[in-house]
Order: sequence, then C-alpha cells, then structure tokens
Amino acid sequence: MRGAVIDVDGTVVRGKTVIPGAIDAVSRLHEAGIDTLFVSNNPIETQEAYAERLRRLGFDVGFEDLLTAGSITATYLAAEHPAETIYVIGESGLETQLRGEGLVLTEDPERAAVLVASIDRAFSYDTLTESLVALSDEETLFVGTDPDVTIPVGENRLVPGSGAIVRAVAGVTGREPDRMMGKPSETTIDAVRTALGTSLDRCLVIGDRLDTDLAMGERAEMTSVLVRTGVTDDRALARSSIEPDHVIDSIAEIDDVLAALP
Repeated sequence: MRGAVIDVDGTVVRGKTVIPGAIDAVSRLHEAGIDTLFVSNNPIETQEAYAERLRRLGFDVGFEDLLTAGSITATYLAAEHPAETIYVIGESGLETQLRGEGLVLTEDPERAAVLVASIDRAFSYDTLTESLVALSDEETLFVGTDPDVTIPVGENRLVPGSGAIVRAVAGVTGREPDRMMGKPSETTIDAVRTALGTSLDRCLVIGDRLDTDLAMGERAEMTSVLVRTGVTDDRALARSSIEPDHVIDSIAEIDDVLAALP
C-alpha cells in the first residue's frame, strides 16, 4: 500500500473528541510507509481551519494533507463554471471557500446561474422558497456539496447534514442535483488521486460510512476498511450491497489490517 484515505468525523474524531488510539494509528500508517490524506464531507471549514482544528487535537497534519467537500466544490466550480453567478444555501465558511477561488456569489436567487446546496444551520422556509425561485430556470445548475444526510457530533448523537438540505431542495423543486460533490463522487476520486499521486488500487480507504467512504473505495478499486465508531452498525452492514474488505471496531486496530495485507 502506498496511500490511505482517512475519513474524519466518525473515524478519527467524534465532535470535539479524538477517538481513542486514532492519533497513534495514523502514525503507524506513516511508519509503514503509507502516505495519508484526510478526506471529509464537511463543507463548512476551509482546509486551513480544518487542519488547525485537527492539529489542536494532536494530529500532525497540514492543509495540503486534507480535502473537504467545500474545497472540492470550490475547485470544481472555479474550473468548470468560473464566470457563473452562484446562489449559496450554506454557511459562511463555504462562501469563503467559493470566494477564495474568485467565484461571484449573489443573494438574489433570480440572478443565479448555479445553486449550491449544503449544510445550513439557519435553513428556513424562506430559504426553501428562494431555492424554488433559483431552480425555476431549468438552465440553473444544481450542485450539492455532499450527500451526508446526518453527521455524528458526539457519543450516539447525530444531527442533519448537507444531504438533508439537498433532499429538501430536490423535493420542493422536483429536481435532483446535476452534480453532487464530496465522497463518493468521481470528482472527489480524481482529487484524491491527484493529491496522493499514486494509483488508487494501491491505497486504503478508512471510514465509517458505507454510502460515502466505502462506496468511494469500491468505485476506485481501493482496499476498504470500515470502522464501527461512526454511523454504521451491524444491521446496516448486513443490509448493504457494499462489502468492506476489512471491518474493525476502531481505527486503533489498523495494525490488524496491515498485517493481513498481501
């Protein structure tokens, strides 16, 4: 193995708490000669802010060692729709990332050529109405930052994520997103391949979500490792068509995976 893609929330942290053994597990991957890349479907924080949060928790990580749904969305729109006016359902951190790529944002839904839907803790009926206005024009591009309907924030506690907002907008407008960023999208797979600089069939993906982390691993032919510290329990695993290559209780048990590799 040359690389490892590591999910963040539910895999190495839960809310503001480090999962026991996670810091040592990442160090052991490095000792085994495996480059690591944290990839999160959190679209709110910039790469720099997210990396700083992880460093405060004890991880040795720089912004170049991390990709987020926000950074991937901003990079995609700057490359593919640089001159389009964007209406954002999301938080200030996402807007900062979009503006950082030179993109133009508007608060007027009638001016939108692109609507970006993401987690928004101030989401309201008025916001939903404005999304209906923006997407009434069939030419307006509908982009979701990530599909996570819920996110873990503490012990046995979940809160709504971007996917909940995207589904609300899709429901009222009768339109599915034209592009969904974040894991397990092809856009994210391409970004991971570029960041690690190696063939993904020589990489691990370690995460707690079957429909994002493990689905990305399956699409990219990566060796997948499911951890039980996040949102997936035995019942969900039994019902899923996605079969992880390895299932461990926590990333702290990564040595068992490394020992089993050919």
